Amino acid sequence: MAEAGTSFLEQLKSCIVWSWTYLWTLWFFIMLFLVYILRVPLKINDNLTTVSMFLNTLTPKFYVALTGTSSLISGLILIFEWWYFRKYGTSFIEQVSVSHLRPLLGGVDTSAPSAASAAGGDADSNRQSVSECKVWRNPLNLFRGAEYNRYTWVTGREPLTYYDMNLSAQDHQTFFTCDTDHLRPADAIMQKAWRERNPQARISAAHEALELNECATAYILLAEEEATTIVEAEKLFKQALKAGEGCYRRSQQLQHHGAQYEAQHRRDTNVLVYIKRRLAMCARKLGRTREAVKMMRDLMKEFPLLSMFNIHENLLEALLELQAYADVQAVLAKYDDISLPKSATICYTAALLKARAVSDKFSPEAASRRGLSTAEMNAVEAIHRAVEFNPHVPKYLLEMKSLILPPEHILKRGDSEAIAYAFFHLQHWKRVEGALNLLHCTWEGTFRMIPYPLEKGHLFYPYPICTETADRELLPSFHEVSVYPKKELPFFILFTAGLCSFTAMLALLTHQFPELMGVFAKAFLSTLFAPLNFVMEKVESILPSSLWHQLTRI
Repeated sequence: MAEAGTSFLEQLKSCIVWSWTYLWTLWFFIMLFLVYILRVPLKINDNLTTVSMFLNTLTPKFYVALTGTSSLISGLILIFEWWYFRKYGTSFIEQVSVSHLRPLLGGVDTSAPSAASAAGGDADSNRQSVSECKVWRNPLNLFRGAEYNRYTWVTGREPLTYYDMNLSAQDHQTFFTCDTDHLRPADAIMQKAWRERNPQARISAAHEALELNECATAYILLAEEEATTIVEAEKLFKQALKAGEGCYRRSQQLQHHGAQYEAQHRRDTNVLVYIKRRLAMCARKLGRTREAVKMMRDLMKEFPLLSMFNIHENLLEALLELQAYADVQAVLAKYDDISLPKSATICYTAALLKARAVSDKFSPEAASRRGLSTAEMNAVEAIHRAVEFNPHVPKYLLEMKSLILPPEHILKRGDSEAIAYAFFHLQHWKRVEGALNLLHCTWEGTFRMIPYPLEKGHLFYPYPICTETADRELLPSFHEVSVYPKKELPFFILFTAGLCSFTAMLALLTHQFPELMGVFAKAFLSTLFAPLNFVMEKVESILPSSLWHQLTRI
């Protein structure tokens, strides 16, 4: 019985919602008809006459004050709406309407998937969206002491955000610590050091750990944060390598003796790979590029399964510096695979190689006359593919937007990844004659192939909507974050801007020409109510006078 009553109430509620959703016009006309029928008992005519007499007694100063106040209020709303849109990317009025008023009117949030769809295809798309917005460690991240801190000393600006440094601290705790660290005093000190927020406290803890033992992670911390030059950092990393190799050999012999030994060996492996990779980066920064390439190749052969460090991106950049384009193509053939996650480095390096084959002789005028050759078409398609993956990169490569130091973490397909790529690869594009000219002529054509709105992609998944928020957390406040796609101004901002301008104009005209504006207002109101008066006259002429008299008496 209770279930029958509940179902009846649900049906009644759905009927009411349906009536308000689709029959609002009928309801509106019914209400107007009732008001007209009851105009005599409600004394509507007398009230309208009283209101008209009151309005006729008002001076032009009242209308100036009224329009001026309206302009002021709409201007304040406009300023608030613009500030809210710049900060949160949406309209406040629109958000309140969707969040609070729409449910009251029976609207359904179509963005929330049903339980059945969440279990099927929508779950896959949601997982894809989450993976697309995952924050990754920047494989070419700079040294804090030798590079980031020097920037701070010169400019007084902090190039790293707290969010970015906090992610680095979490990475260090993941890679450089394990559950057995408390058994070794030096490792126990370093376990606490990686959690310290104060840089000086971390450095002091590293020195304290080195007084107890030759600790590889302590040397890593000093090389990253205390060394003021790359030469000093390289010396400390070489000491870290000596200590790290000893720990790695010992843990390798004991890794099968239990879960704790296996975890310790995994930690020692991460430490060793990190040290060798940073030593290769030091060699690259000090001009020993061939040595750096050899170190990276050896590291990838020794630890082929550790793809989390993305060492192949370091290798690609070093090979481009050597202009070893055949070796670059060989690396791309291995890592530019459909089963592997893409990156701006992979996509734009592939585009650079194809552009290199045609860019020195490319001319947009000649191409428009004779059409694109096969090689030129391949180059343009590669550029379109790269731009679709990360549309922020071309503005940095073409120097349409200023570069900053890259963050320690990047968001794939985001502005942070574009900065990290262009910071290291701009010189390689400049070295290839005509490559930037080809990019300049063709990159904007990508957006004609991508559906708008971005419900689906062309060659990749749809562009994720979470990049702007994550990039604002990763990039410093003095940098203007690149946003794609460009958000259109909400309707309510345009509406309030128009309302503010219109009422301000009315206030000015009423103040300057009070009599003329009064005549204009009366003519406007009479024109506005003319159709209504015409309809009422027709209704009175059609309905019989006796019936109309009885209805008015009711």
